[in-house]
Amino acid sequence: MSAPHRFDRGHTDDLMTFLAASPTPYHAVANAAERLEKAGFRQVSETDAWEGSSGGKYVLRGGAIIAWYVPEDAAPHTPYRIVGAHTDSPNLRVKPQPDSGAHGWRQVAVEIYGGPLMNSWLDRDLGLAGRLTLRDGSTRLVNVDRPLLRVPQLAIHLDRAVSSDGLKLDKQRHLQPVWGLGHDVRDGDLIAFLEEELELGAGEVTGWDLMTHSVEAPAYLGRDKELVAGPRMDNLLSVHAGVAALAAVSSGELPYIPVLAAFDHEENGSQSDTGADGPLLGGVLERSVFARGGSYEDRARAFAGTVCLSSDTGHAVHPNYAERHDPTHHPRVNGGPILKVNVNNRYATDGSGRAVWAAACERADVPFQSFVSNNSMPCGTTIGPITAARHGIKTVDIGVAILSMHSVRELCGADDPHLLANALVAFLEG
Repeated sequence: MSAPHRFDRGHTDDLMTFLAASPTPYHAVANAAERLEKAGFRQVSETDAWEGSSGGKYVLRGGAIIAWYVPEDAAPHTPYRIVGAHTDSPNLRVKPQPDSGAHGWRQVAVEIYGGPLMNSWLDRDLGLAGRLTLRDGSTRLVNVDRPLLRVPQLAIHLDRAVSSDGLKLDKQRHLQPVWGLGHDVRDGDLIAFLEEELELGAGEVTGWDLMTHSVEAPAYLGRDKELVAGPRMDNLLSVHAGVAALAAVSSGELPYIPVLAAFDHEENGSQSDTGADGPLLGGVLERSVFARGGSYEDRARAFAGTVCLSSDTGHAVHPNYAERHDPTHHPRVNGGPILKVNVNNRYATDGSGRAVWAAACERADVPFQSFVSNNSMPCGTTIGPITAARHGIKTVDIGVAILSMHSVRELCGADDPHLLANALVAFLEG
């Protein structure tokens, strides 16, 4: 079967639109669902009985989305081909009692989410976005996408040692943003402001999941526009590619059931009902088997033949810190997606998984590179090992090489996003 679509730089243009429109995991999955709806997918509720019809379907839960396409006449034991990713990024998140301040400044109390490069959040114009829960139990998305907050850095005149000793930030004291002036800190001001933004009644909001984001738009960078600078590439770059690939293959006959699994909370361990270490993916896949009349035996057969690509960003070789990388593995931006390997199972890739990935890239005519960590440096991890261990399915860790990972603004090659998407199409087609 030939690939139904060939992505190019237009895919990268669309990625920048997706990044800008997705300041939070909740916005990311809403935007993913909207794109899948246009491709013919329909939402199914976890509280309804599922029927075994063919076609594209998806489940939304918080900041996670699981989407899959059932071909005509797919047997209950048909294996899955899964693209796994995550929707969350390190940032500053609003505390339960957000209104604070001192010395005539009004501030917002925030907590550190994940492992951000904290200095990258200083002196940035920040917006505020997230999910509001209303008194009737319904939810509303909010996105104040304009300069609202700022974490001001201390002037060098008051910290002369910063030039010699480096910047030292206390997470509690030094990262609380300002958003106005006033001596009286009034409880409820921030939420009242957001109620006004959404034209809600006073006191209608009873719960919130809010986070800050840089309002600077993604942009091409460099003399020849070979690079893209933008927020949340870790890991919305993979989510966007997965959505595009799933939509592209979801027609006609396929030997597998293609799936996109985009989880929340990867940056703090994945242990939640919307994280990769939770039951969401397994429950959706099992229910799909049973809805098509399958048994536990069919479920076991389907899982045994399933392969997951855990797609997440990795580290491109840094020109100023090349010694931090493995000397024989220097992934380059615009060199194609990377295969991530760690023999201590921080990544799930093994030799047989490499062969699956290599075959997909060959079929898509996409070059790929290998990434391993310097033996003297600790290795990060992904949803890959969690997915493999929790569900007993073969998993391969791949992604796109970037610079400035976990910064408020990351950097990738302009060609790598569409190269990744083309490889994912070939993988999902089988």
